[in-house]
Amino acid sequence: MSKAHTPSSFWNIPNILTLGRIAVIPVVALMLWEKPGEFPTPTEGIIACVIFVIAMITDVIDGYLARKWNLVSPMGAYLDPLADKLMVATVLIMLIPLGWAPAWIIAVLICREMTITGLRSIASQQGFSLSASPMGKLKTAYQSTALGMLLWHYPLSIPQFGVHIDVHSSGIVMLYISVILALVSGAEYFYLYYKQTLQQNELADIADSM
Repeated sequence: MSKAHTPSSFWNIPNILTLGRIAVIPVVALMLWEKPGEFPTPTEGIIACVIFVIAMITDVIDGYLARKWNLVSPMGAYLDPLADKLMVATVLIMLIPLGWAPAWIIAVLICREMTITGLRSIASQQGFSLSASPMGKLKTAYQSTALGMLLWHYPLSIPQFGVHIDVHSSGIVMLYISVILALVSGAEYFYLYYKQTLQQNELADIADSM
C-alpha cells in the first residue's frame, strides 16, 4: 500500500485545506442569513465574499499541491470536488431568499451540477473518467466571479478616483454568462460520454472477435 493511501497520510496540507473549505461554509451561510426585515450588512457581505474567494483559491492550491507532492488519494479526490460543490450550492441557495439572484438560474446551475456528477459516476462504473473540459473550467471561472460579486452586492465607490461600480449588476451579467457556459459544457460532457462509450464498445467487439 502506498503512503498516499494509508489512513495516517490523510492529514496532509491539501486535505486540511479541503476540510477547511468545508468548515467555513456555515460561516458564509450565517453571513447571508435573512433576518426579519433586514438584509446582510455591507460588512457581512464582504466577509462572505472574502471567505468564498479564499475558498475558491484554495480549491486550486490544494489540487496543485496534492499532484506536486504525490498526495492524491481516493478520499482526497472525493472531498475536493465535494467541498467546492457544497460551497457553491450553499451560496446559490442563500441568494434566493435575499432576492440577489433569480431562482430559475440557481435551479439550472444546481441541476446541471447534479446531472454531470451523476454522469461522471456512471462513467467511472464503466471504467473511464470524464475530465473537466476547457468549457467547464471557463464556466467555473465565470460562476465563481459572479458569486463573489453577488456576495459583495453593494456598490463600490472610490470618489477620489471617480470610480463607481454596480457590483451586483455586474455579478448578474457574469451569472447569466455562466449559465450559458454551464449548458454548453454540460452538453459537451454528454458528447464525451457518448464518444467514450462507443470507443469502449468497439474495443469490446474487437476483443470478442479475436
